[in-house]
Amino acid sequence: MKQLLILSGKGGTGKTTIAAAFIKLSAAKAYADCDVDAPNLHLIMGQNSEPGEIDFYGLPKAEINRELCIKCDRCRQNCRFDAILVNEEYLIDAFACEGCGVCEALCPVGAVALKPAVAGELMLYLDKGRIFSTARLKMGSGASGMLVTEVKKQMRSAAENAELAIIDGSPGIGCPVIASLSGADMVLIVAEPSVSGISDMERIEKTAATFQTKAAVCVNKYDANIANTARIEEYCRTNNLPFVGRIPFDPEAVKAINEGLTVIDIDCPAGNAVREVFNKTTKLLFDTSTI
Repeated sequence: MKQLLILSGKGGTGKTTIAAAFIKLSAAKAYADCDVDAPNLHLIMGQNSEPGEIDFYGLPKAEINRELCIKCDRCRQNCRFDAILVNEEYLIDAFACEGCGVCEALCPVGAVALKPAVAGELMLYLDKGRIFSTARLKMGSGASGMLVTEVKKQMRSAAENAELAIIDGSPGIGCPVIASLSGADMVLIVAEPSVSGISDMERIEKTAATFQTKAAVCVNKYDANIANTARIEEYCRTNNLPFVGRIPFDPEAVKAINEGLTVIDIDCPAGNAVREVFNKTTKLLFDTSTI
């Protein structure tokens, strides 16, 4: 299975829009949404089936047995995360608790214990031979990287014979992106022609290079700033980074997305440009001479 990961340095660059178009253009039998903090690929892909859902357990959280607690205050005094709340009883703030286990180790009467805690939900759609793996992180949970890893494992297990998997990654370069990069054969970086967009692109490119993962760049809404688009192309030339195309700002594409369609479901300039980007990207992905 070849894994094509689509990334951007920030939200709103058009990463999911391009990922959805690529899924349709390739007729991919396996795809995933690894933006577990704010998954939205399912809104465009129009899934016709209800997903199978599994609770995902991340780091454990402390729990206090009030019947055993003698209110010695050792747990609160030694909690570096200020997760012990004291009112009439001693309580754990689950959003603040990091599951370090100090309170459990220091409690003289064994009133504190670390218990498994649900950090999110894994979801798997099985629809007409297609496998769509995604997840939703529970608010306040810090296990995004671990959950992304499970999303990819779930996809690979359910679609072992798929030739190609399209993965919509998270924005930025944090833990979920690092987890998404693991096992990816190539990264398509969706850049925007702004000063911050150029910086974001550079950060993503350097992160992918650290993992020795092939990368290519396209610019979305390139006509918003022609000069900055030229700067991005020059950066790609200087760093031997394949540049696979420009996508114009297109009001028709915005309408399509708002109606739950992809940009290739209608005849529009953005859709035509995305087709060209797709052809160039997949050619690079399956070109073994560049590995």
